[in-house]
Amino acid sequence: MTRTKHAQTCDPVLLSVLQKILPDDAIVTTEEERRVYECDGLPMFRQLPMLVVLPDTTGQVREILQLCHAHKVPVVARGAGTGLSAGATPLADGIVLSLARLNAILDLDPQACTARVQPGVRNLAISEAADPHGLYYAPDPSSQIACTIGGNVAENSGGVHCLKYGLTVHNILEIHLLLMDGTLLILGSSALDQAGYDLMALTIGSEGLLGVVVEVVVKLLPKPVLAKVAMAAFDDVSKAANAVGEIIAAGLIPAGLEMMDGPSIRAVEDYVRVGYPVEAAAMLLCEMDGNQVEVESQMVRIEDLLKGCGATSVKIAADEAERAKFWLGRKSAFPAAGRISPDYYCMDGTVPRRKLAQVLEGTAQLAEEFQLTVTNIFHAGDGNLHPLILFDANKPGELKRAEDLGAQILLLCIEVGGTITGEHGVGLEKIQQMCVQFNTEELEQMHRVKEAFDPLQLLNPGKAVPRPRHCAEYRLASGMKSGEDPHAKD
Repeated sequence: MTRTKHAQTCDPVLLSVLQKILPDDAIVTTEEERRVYECDGLPMFRQLPMLVVLPDTTGQVREILQLCHAHKVPVVARGAGTGLSAGATPLADGIVLSLARLNAILDLDPQACTARVQPGVRNLAISEAADPHGLYYAPDPSSQIACTIGGNVAENSGGVHCLKYGLTVHNILEIHLLLMDGTLLILGSSALDQAGYDLMALTIGSEGLLGVVVEVVVKLLPKPVLAKVAMAAFDDVSKAANAVGEIIAAGLIPAGLEMMDGPSIRAVEDYVRVGYPVEAAAMLLCEMDGNQVEVESQMVRIEDLLKGCGATSVKIAADEAERAKFWLGRKSAFPAAGRISPDYYCMDGTVPRRKLAQVLEGTAQLAEEFQLTVTNIFHAGDGNLHPLILFDANKPGELKRAEDLGAQILLLCIEVGGTITGEHGVGLEKIQQMCVQFNTEELEQMHRVKEAFDPLQLLNPGKAVPRPRHCAEYRLASGMKSGEDPHAKD
């Protein structure tokens, strides 16, 4: 999507008050500087914001929200801008509230195994700070070197180790949330339990629609005594996909279980040279961690199981350095794709593990139909797919074909009982598919939740949850009968 609106000129009264709240270098007004904020990691959606502000205290954030609430100015909160669903796309008549300067680790308690951090702290920085205490923060998105904890909370981010250790929602104890009118809510608790509704879990993954996160207490875990990873090559994608289910069915819960298809393997190996099997049709990375006795025992079982599922080779990383190399390759998959294609579009559907092979076959058929190349990289253990659609936006019609192919892949995920997102969020990208994933009553209930937190609809409006009227128009345009339940065929 190209820009469809020119950014509005900021109200002089609003600007003058902001200048009293913030220093001059914390207000971005020039068009050239605002361009930096016109999109997140999904550049197909762009919009120049009216204004960008960069507070460095919670008090400043509160005053900014109160001011925008009084003037009815929309606000889009932004972290590092690494999101992949256009969730941080600005509004022409709105303010981008960058939380990048709230980047302090306020407290790290090794005895309680917690860290209290501001939203602009990088994901990896938490583990770096905890490392001297033998601790780490488990969720590890591929963008962890850059992405921030506030953005992780907004999107409920996962990572390659989410199968065993969970997503962001499973690793957060407490959130300080500012509502649009400046009200501060403290959700969750540093204690083991809390009273009342679980509003913290509601907030995690809400994509900035309910409030602005200004402080987070995260769980820290002891670093495992030993971690070993097996790299298994397969001559058939379906064999690799079916092996995923067999591993879980055997009662083994890997710390990480990742899959890549042949084109992805070759792109990564050409990029970082980590020893991947370039002749393979598919590859699994399966990591077990724990104490030495259990890991050694489990790796024997894993190797036998993978070979029994048709692996043509299984290589166990010889040491920590080789283990790190194997994971470096997986985490380099996106930039590797960027080396072989002018553009790529990363999808984020999630399907039941038993449907992995079926969905991969369906994706290949769709790629052939749309005459585009798709490489597959995903968190196989929890069925979270990341097909990368390769295209060239400079060729007429290719961007539209890529978007249409992506939409069909997401519909395929829904058809097999899956969802349209596992960790990237809905944002603007998947707003149409929400009309298929949910029925009218479910969407209306989501809007009631939004209105309870943000009655004036000023926080990241127009994202994540479509209006029923929008869905009615979409269903009509896509051939669904008026009032038809999108789940009737299930």
